[in-house]
Amino acid sequence: MTVRLATLDDIPALAALGARLARIHHAYDPARFFLPLSLEEGYQRFYTGELANPKALLLTATEVQAPRHAIVGYVYGCLEPRNWNLLLDDCGKLHDLFVDDSARHKGVGKALVRAAVDHLRDMGASQVVLYSATQNSAMQRLATELGFRTTMVEMSLSV
Repeated sequence: MTVRLATLDDIPALAALGARLARIHHAYDPARFFLPLSLEEGYQRFYTGELANPKALLLTATEVQAPRHAIVGYVYGCLEPRNWNLLLDDCGKLHDLFVDDSARHKGVGKALVRAAVDHLRDMGASQVVLYSATQNSAMQRLATELGFRTTMVEMSLSV
């Protein structure tokens, strides 16, 4: 397994993974996580733009699957400025982490998060923040194992 910076050629595969991640979140809580039509196309546009953003980070995890390397996971993050509403200083944020079922429990998620933290640190982040859906206990265990601590709990009310 190799973790590397994403390229334009990776965007269709990353968009498909991003759409799967969005569908999982929507299934967790449809009132909280929106699910627009054309998810794959939306992610293709979004991630293509983020490749050109010097404050964004998009990494892939690939495995050799003859005759080529297959993308089995990705992480998306970025540098964010101080946010007075959240009382959150400048930081790196991990927004998306997804590992295909075929590659789970093989250290792919851990490798992606570690690489993302290293890249964000090199980009100037002094801390990294991530959010996890309440139902995603696997992500929470992984983050805790990597040294993240719980600092906030989001609560939503549909009105």
